[in-house]
Amino acid sequence: MKKYSQSQEQPDMLQEPQITYNVVDDKNTLLLINTVKKGVDYNMFLSIADKSPFNIAEWCDYLHLSERTIHRYKKDNKTFDPVYSEKILELTMLYKYGFEVFGNKEKFNTWLNAKNIAIGGIKPKDLLDTSFGINMVKDELTSIEHGILA
Repeated sequence: MKKYSQSQEQPDMLQEPQITYNVVDDKNTLLLINTVKKGVDYNMFLSIADKSPFNIAEWCDYLHLSERTIHRYKKDNKTFDPVYSEKILELTMLYKYGFEVFGNKEKFNTWLNAKNIAIGGIKPKDLLDTSFGINMVKDELTSIEHGILA
């Protein structure tokens, strides 16, 4: 695998990731990959969490971290490990996609909290603690976006 120097063939924006909630989408995959590798810092996580419908206990469940551990990230001014950073960004992209599909936050939040026959009578929100569940929810959103309702 060829490695590129910082100045060679790698976009400038990847050298210092300046990722925010508004730009978290899959249109700039290299920026997302770089951000995951460097880790999401606590302030970025807090900004994302504040814009999401999930409370801190739900974030803890989705990330498989205790609330105490998450607070330690703040206290120690640490970045989240790549595995947690990836999940944070993945959930953020899913939420933004759901918002686009439903057209507003309230409708999407209602859908997230309602039992869904198409996914086995489970609330979509209850599936967000695994990548398989996130993909299942994303697939269901795609079906809704294309007018395929179960």
